Amino acid sequence: MKLNIAVLPGDGIGSEIVAQAMKALQAVCRKYGHELTAREALVGACAIDATGKPYPDETHALCMQSDAVLFGAIGSPKYDNDPSAGIRPEQGLLAMRKRLGLYANIRPVATFPALLHQSPLRPELVDGVDLICIRELTGGMYFGRPQGRSEDGDTAYDTCIYTRTEIARIVRLAYAYALKRRRKLTVVDKANVLATSRLWRQVAQEIAQEYTSVETEFMFVDNAAMRLIQWPKSFDVLVTENMFGDILTDEASVITGSLGMLPSASIGLHTSVFEPIHGSYPQAAGKNIANPLATILSAALMLEYAFHLPDEGNAIRRAVAASMEAGIVTEDIAQGLAPHTTSEVGDRVAEWIDGEK
Repeated sequence: MKLNIAVLPGDGIGSEIVAQAMKALQAVCRKYGHELTAREALVGACAIDATGKPYPDETHALCMQSDAVLFGAIGSPKYDNDPSAGIRPEQGLLAMRKRLGLYANIRPVATFPALLHQSPLRPELVDGVDLICIRELTGGMYFGRPQGRSEDGDTAYDTCIYTRTEIARIVRLAYAYALKRRRKLTVVDKANVLATSRLWRQVAQEIAQEYTSVETEFMFVDNAAMRLIQWPKSFDVLVTENMFGDILTDEASVITGSLGMLPSASIGLHTSVFEPIHGSYPQAAGKNIANPLATILSAALMLEYAFHLPDEGNAIRRAVAASMEAGIVTEDIAQGLAPHTTSEVGDRVAEWIDGEK
């Protein structure tokens, strides 16, 4: 099969972690006889510096021409430390989601036996955790208009807007995932306070009547945040709005032992984007110390979701598990072991794929 992908390393550690994911993809293509074509483009702070735009038209055109996008991270202290900056790297990520129609972010959270001791939660709480959070990605507070500050600078405002259509399509997608898994769906909202959440709950309750074989529960976001820590194995599929999903999935990442372990897939109307959930970690940029495993696992998601190659995706997962079992890990999850570099971890994963019988 021909795999035609766009590669957007982005900012900070993006180029380092994406390079390791590419090693894994190249190893898979060697092993299974696929032809990989990868073309790079700019996004984020580096794109602003080069073109004045965080998501240049040339980058969008490449994404539209590709079968999938492998994305690194966005963000730079140059812009983070300047609240008055009119153009920001994060606008590139939002623009990419909007222009590609990426209305759903799929974030699987699963524990690895070799990392159970790394979780701040007791091993018996996290052993066997396997859940998916489906986050609405193009609506809500992050895209709400109007948005701004008063002329005197003393007041700021954001608006949260959702339509029935936006809610229905993400809820139906969540049910599709629940039907393939353990048939349990948790709809997370704040319906006791927010009007948008009351619409979420109303639409979800209506759709639930079509999926009687799925156990549906409704939960306020604060309760869901507590339950993720107290009883994470009680969840199968969660669906929620943009900002709640952003926060809950970052919280869920600690269950696995490191933010550097969680992949994600953003899917929708056009080309899907596969990326780690962590940020650009500028403090580590260029030091060859960042954990590349979330990006490598995002490449596995790409093979499974974009190209329908489950065996190839599982080959990457086995290689990641083998790397961790052998102690070939970066400093964030080393804990008593001699840490390995970003590139050493990437090399080990690729070697395991090449050598697996």
